[in-house]
Amino acid sequence: MSQTVLSAQTGRTTGSPASRRLRAADHVPGVLYGRGMQPVSVTVERRDLRLALSGPAGVNTVLDLQVDGTSYPAVVKELQRHPIKRTVSHIDFLQVNMNEEITVSVGVRLEGESKAVQAVGGLVDAAVDSIEVTCTPSNMPNEFVIDITDMQPHDVIRLADVPMPAGVTALGDPEMAVVTVLVTAGGDAAAAEVPAAGDADTAE
Repeated sequence: MSQTVLSAQTGRTTGSPASRRLRAADHVPGVLYGRGMQPVSVTVERRDLRLALSGPAGVNTVLDLQVDGTSYPAVVKELQRHPIKRTVSHIDFLQVNMNEEITVSVGVRLEGESKAVQAVGGLVDAAVDSIEVTCTPSNMPNEFVIDITDMQPHDVIRLADVPMPAGVTALGDPEMAVVTVLVTAGGDAAAAEVPAAGDADTAE
């Protein structure tokens, strides 16, 4: 699969004051680590990072991270953001082997409209915004698209109901609610209160 090239520089001074100066200059401090290598402190241009992660895979984009002339296949392991501005303040890159499995969170997107739910004043709601899976970087899904067109007022789509592409394994309780239906008290149907996955056997 093609990879998105992102250039990074080494040799940055560590510590909070130095990191603040880098951010003020539109650079993002970070670290690159992985199995069999010592962690490397790096810096990336904020604009370059934004462009590299602007594709359909978003933060799950497999990067060709260029560090001082050496190429590392890598993914974003963690993004730290400013609590108010929400700009990226620090980034962790994980060097990956394209043939070895890693654990990633893949976003969930709902598609379509449920006429049956709308008819009773209900709302289809994503109970989670991502699903954690294991897969190789080469077959990592960009997102899970769930069609809600045929959902009925009391329906629940659980983790076990979400089709997984070949080579992708979902982590977590198969009974975990992924998509639920919320119905107001004035609707024709009772509110679809979905118990937590661990309470499914004891719920009335």
